[in-house]
Amino acid sequence: MKIATLFKVLGSFAATLGLLFGVMLFLTRGTVTVADTVSGDPALPVLSGAPVRLHGRIFGGNSAPLVIVLHGGPGGDHRSLLALKALSEGNRVLFYDQRGAGLSERVAARDLSIAHHLSDLDDLVRRYANREKVSLIGHSWGAMLAVAYMGAHPNRVANAVLIEPGFLDNSGYEAFEALRSKVSNSPGVLWAGLKAGFEARNVIGDTNAQHDHLIGSVVSAFANHPDTPYHCPNAPYSAPSWRFGGLASDTFWANPAPALAAMRQGLGHPAPILLLAGGCNNWTGTALQDRHARLFPNAHVATIQNAGHDVIWDQPEAALKEIRRHLAQ
Repeated sequence: MKIATLFKVLGSFAATLGLLFGVMLFLTRGTVTVADTVSGDPALPVLSGAPVRLHGRIFGGNSAPLVIVLHGGPGGDHRSLLALKALSEGNRVLFYDQRGAGLSERVAARDLSIAHHLSDLDDLVRRYANREKVSLIGHSWGAMLAVAYMGAHPNRVANAVLIEPGFLDNSGYEAFEALRSKVSNSPGVLWAGLKAGFEARNVIGDTNAQHDHLIGSVVSAFANHPDTPYHCPNAPYSAPSWRFGGLASDTFWANPAPALAAMRQGLGHPAPILLLAGGCNNWTGTALQDRHARLFPNAHVATIQNAGHDVIWDQPEAALKEIRRHLAQ
């Protein structure tokens, strides 16, 4: 190729890139606001008992049995699970955003290990359980955290509700990761990441706001992807959130081995366990939860029809009926 032709090709390529860059700047113009965490908004409710400031709230009487709700992610928050406050009619229901997630305090990656998450949960148990055993209700990653806690503190858990844990052992992780990796590298999710990257220049908030917006946008695109049956057909994934914790998510997925080892210790726990599955979800739904039930001596599965991965958000009344029946045992 002649030098003049080469320069012409390179010039055309550069012009095309410049045009695309300009288009992306135009498409992502405008301010993006990220919600404040407890570090920036002193009006947000904070739970006592943990070494970091955890955004959370408690419903129900002080002497009632304690139920702790564990949200998904890692990096999510408890907003889509608030229908569970209906359980406060006979229980004390505690919601919190895990460290580095939702509206809770942001911490460094070295402080986001499974050991830190378990320590925070145990601090809350010690502070609010009145020396009684607790019930754990975990969704997705929160269900996995619940299993890890049952392994670390087997005598502090009376029963558990595990809502669509994605995996609980190594073989489950390998199967989950195969589809997660495929969908994460799909055009739709990559486009969401590119768009969010351009939007980051307009994000208003604290030092973590840009990264939280970027990773949260990718996770949202992942959940809405047609190959991820987190939602029912012809329905979007609509579960709400306040703010995603990007570093909490990154830290877990960079090395899930410690969490897997912690979960392994909880398998076989004798407490009564209810596994809830969304009827629309053929990935982490009934078939997988049937397999998970066999990992415990006293577990059963209930499928909530017309629900995707966020069972509580999609069908709160049907889910509450099953949970109440389980807690009453």
